[in-house]
Amino acid sequence: MISAPKNVIALIRQFVECESPSDEPASVNRFVELLAESVKDIARVKMYAGGAGRGKHLHCEFLLPGSTKTGQIMALGHSDTVWPLGTLRTMPFEHARGRLWGPGVFDMKAGLAFFIFAMRELRERDIPVARKVVLQVNSDEEIGSPSSRVLTERTARASNAVLVLEPSQGLDGKLKTSRKGVGDYTVTVRGRAAHAGLDFSSGASAIVEMARQIERIAGFTRLDRGITVSPGVIRGGTRSNVIAGECTAEIDVRIPRTKDAHYLERQFASLKPYDKRCTVLVTGGMNRPPLERSAGVRALFRKARALAAEMGIVLEESAAGGGSDGNFSAALGVPTLDGLGAVGEGAHASHESILTNRIADRIALLSNLVAAL
Repeated sequence: MISAPKNVIALIRQFVECESPSDEPASVNRFVELLAESVKDIARVKMYAGGAGRGKHLHCEFLLPGSTKTGQIMALGHSDTVWPLGTLRTMPFEHARGRLWGPGVFDMKAGLAFFIFAMRELRERDIPVARKVVLQVNSDEEIGSPSSRVLTERTARASNAVLVLEPSQGLDGKLKTSRKGVGDYTVTVRGRAAHAGLDFSSGASAIVEMARQIERIAGFTRLDRGITVSPGVIRGGTRSNVIAGECTAEIDVRIPRTKDAHYLERQFASLKPYDKRCTVLVTGGMNRPPLERSAGVRALFRKARALAAEMGIVLEESAAGGGSDGNFSAALGVPTLDGLGAVGEGAHASHESILTNRIADRIALLSNLVAAL
C-alpha cells in the first residue's frame, strides 16, 4: 500500500487546476492531453473525436506485467466537469483540514489519478495481471454521454468486468452496486394565442393546460417502486397581456429497473389535453439505463469487499439515484462495479472535497482488484 501519497496529490492538483467544463472542448482537450502525458510511459494511448462542440475521448491500454493476457478489464471515467471556466478563482485547489478541495476533485479527477497510480503500483511491484487493462475517459458524461455511449458499449462488450472510477457513496466509502436509470421527457402544449383583454374567449391558454398536465405528470411518481418523475423547467407565454399560445416542460425521470421504462412510456403516451382546443406533444425518453444489482455485480463486489478486508477496510455497498457511464456497461450484462474513486463529498457543490486519509487504500484496492480479476 502507498504510504506517502504526495505524488498522487500533486497529480490530482494538476488535474483539478486544468479546468474542463463539458461545453468547453478546447479546455477538455487540454485536460485529456495532460492525462495522456501522465500515462505515456506506461500505456498506449488513443484519442477519439467527441462530436461537434465536444472534447476528445481517451483510451489507454496499460503495459502491465504478465506474459499472457486473456480477456479484458475496463476502467471507466470522464474528463468533463459541471464547473464553468474560472471557477478556480473563487474555489481554488486547496490541501487543508485533512482534505483536498476544488472543482472536479471528487467528481471525478481524483479517481482518474488513483487508477493511474494503481497501475504504476502493479508495474513497480511486478505483479502479473492476467487480463488486458484499458482505461476509457469520456468527455461528455456530465451531459448524458451523447457521443461516448457507443464507444463505451463497444469496449464493455469486449470486457470481462468494468470498474467505474466515479466517487464513492458517503464518507465511509461505499461502492455503488446499483444506480437508477435516467431519462428526460419534454412535454409541449400548443394552445391559441389571443389578446387577454380584447379577445379572451378566443384564446386557449397553453399555460393553464400545462398546469393541469403537470399535476398529472407528477402523479406518475411511484415512491414504493423507486420511480420518480420531476418537472424541472417550465417555459411559456410571451407577454402578460397575451393568452399563451405555447408552453413546454422538461421532466426528469429515474427508474431502478429496466422494466420500469415501459411503465413511464405508457404513462406519458396517455397524456391527452383537458382543453380540446389544445394539443399535447411528448418527446424524449430514457437516455441512461439502470445499473441493476445483478449476480455479476454482486460477485464483483464480494471480491472487492474481501480484498478490502485483507487491508483492514470494511467495504459496504449502496444504491445511487444518479446515473453514470457504468449504467451502459451493466445494461449489456457486463459485471460492473461503481464508486471505486475518491472518498469524499460535495459533488457539483461548493464544498466538493476528498479525504486524504483514504487515498492510499483506494489505490491499493484498485491495484489488488485488477490483479485478482
